[in-house]
Amino acid sequence: MAETFSEKLSALGLELPEVVAPLAAYVPATRVGNQVWTSGQLPLVGGALPAHGKVGAEVSQDEAYDLARRACLNALAAVDAVAGLDNVARVLKVVGFVASAPDFTGQPAVVNGASELIGEIFGQAGAHARSAVGVAVLPLDSPVEVELVVELRD
Repeated sequence: MAETFSEKLSALGLELPEVVAPLAAYVPATRVGNQVWTSGQLPLVGGALPAHGKVGAEVSQDEAYDLARRACLNALAAVDAVAGLDNVARVLKVVGFVASAPDFTGQPAVVNGASELIGEIFGQAGAHARSAVGVAVLPLDSPVEVELVVELRD
């Protein structure tokens, strides 16, 4: 029998965190037909950011990669709360925002933290379209923010 996505997550030594409470007037994720769209998720751990600032200045590219991975776990928790992780048919889109120092151009490598985690969990069902966007600042001075769009099984 094939491993479920939840079992794969566990086999990787990971677990979904509690859904991060919204910081403003929105919901963490919403279901539309057979898709779930998440709000942008910060890499919060226990309600706090493990790092602050711009990537390429206060935060290294490697640290930001790990933060993107954590933000992706938070987005997956939001998907799970709305539809159940094992009901995902495939990941359609990942959007990563990277608060960047003026000369930092490694946004794609940072957002790989999210994309590679998706691949580890979902395999071929995780092959997705993606945007990696450098921005001046993110909420709470977070270095990264990640959002997902997933398709659900029929």
